[in-house]
Order: sequence, then C-alpha cells, then structure tokens
Amino acid sequence: MSGHSKWHNIQGRKGKQDAIRSAMFSKYSKLITIAAKGGGDPEKNFSLRIAIDKAKSVSMPKDNIDKAIKKGTGELNDGVIFEENLYEAFGPGGVAILIKAVTDNKNRTVSEIKHTLSQYGGSMAGPGSVAWMFNQFGVVRLTEEELKNKNIQQDDFEMNLIEIGVEDIKNEEGEIEVLTKIENLQKVLGKVKEMNLEPAKSGIEWVAKDKVEIAEENVGKLQELFGELEEREDVEDYFTNAK
Repeated sequence: MSGHSKWHNIQGRKGKQDAIRSAMFSKYSKLITIAAKGGGDPEKNFSLRIAIDKAKSVSMPKDNIDKAIKKGTGELNDGVIFEENLYEAFGPGGVAILIKAVTDNKNRTVSEIKHTLSQYGGSMAGPGSVAWMFNQFGVVRLTEEELKNKNIQQDDFEMNLIEIGVEDIKNEEGEIEVLTKIENLQKVLGKVKEMNLEPAKSGIEWVAKDKVEIAEENVGKLQELFGELEEREDVEDYFTNAK
C-alpha cells in the first residue's frame, strides 16, 4: 500500500509486537488526554473519537482509556502536561521523515530522537527542510478482507466514497487507503461505518507528494530506524517519502 503502512508493518513481522503494543498504550493514552481537552464526549469531540479508535485498535483496556480521558478533562490531575510537536529529519540515503511526538519533556524527546537517527545514518533537519515534501490528508485504511467479510464489492465501496468527495483511493497488496481533505474526514468515516465496515486505521497524516526509491544498502538501516521510532513512547507516529 502506501509507504507509511509498509514501513509500519516491518517490526511486527520481526516479532516485536509485544514491545510495540506496550509503547502504543502509552502513545494513545497521551493522545486521548490531549484530545479530551476539547471535551470528554467522543460523540461531540471528533479528535477524541479518532484517538479512542486508535487505542481500541491495539486492544487498550477500557479503564486505561477512561483514565486518559479524565486526565484531559481535568477530572484527574497528576500535574503532567503533554504537548504535540512535529520534527523534520533525514534518514539514511537522505530519505525525508516527519516525526510526530507527544511529550511532557521536549528536551528529553529531542535528545532521544537525535540519538536514534544518528544510530542509523540519519539527522534532524531544519524547519521547513522536509515538511514541504508532504501534504496533510485525512486517511482511512481498510483491508480487502474486511470488504469481503461484509459482502461489499470494491467498485461499490469506491463509488460510495467518490460521491462524497474523496481525493484518492489506492489499493495495493490487499490494503485500501482512502485520502480525503481533513475537513471531510468525519464524513468519510461516517460513510465507511454506514457500510458496516471497520477501518484498520484512520486519522490525519502527512502524505508524501512523491515517493523515492531506497537504495538496497539503506533498506536495512531504514527498517531498523523506523522500528526504533515505533518503540519510542514519545513518538506518536512518523511519515516518510520512502517507497
């Protein structure tokens, strides 16, 4: 499918699911807390609903989700304040990377990201050096298997979404990626769920304008780099123009 999905699956194939799942609990707990500042009702707070959906996708216990919501609404106050930051970087071979972090200690997070990048031939980049290579989209991901299980033909699925104005629909290796304008994401997700389909992932992402081929000697380094980023609790997500 997209480079984003391809690279994000690598560590799972290498048997590190448990480590990543643990990190995901921490990541999504922070994300829920930040989103809940806009209100603790997911029916009225779309950002919170997406954060909760992400947490459920990694089987985060309901108690953890509820606690994170209460931290965001102020019902629970542990004195910790989280902030979101976007870091620009270059990986091995000059591949572009955007790293989205949620942290209560910016200095610690920057130091850890710099160290991780340097281990695999990468480096932090100056503001604007990388972001211009990407556009932001609302993204919904599903599998062909999900469509088959619900007896929905892909042509019908695509027509339903085209009618409400999606930007692009890609299908590669059994995975379907729907791109839409950010302001249209809620409508697209509503239409998907109206068809009784359960997305594998959804949210706002940075999508590369153009993908670049990776030299064979850099593929291994890039896989290891992205694996390390996935295991960093402060790193919510990362985006790359690697094909």
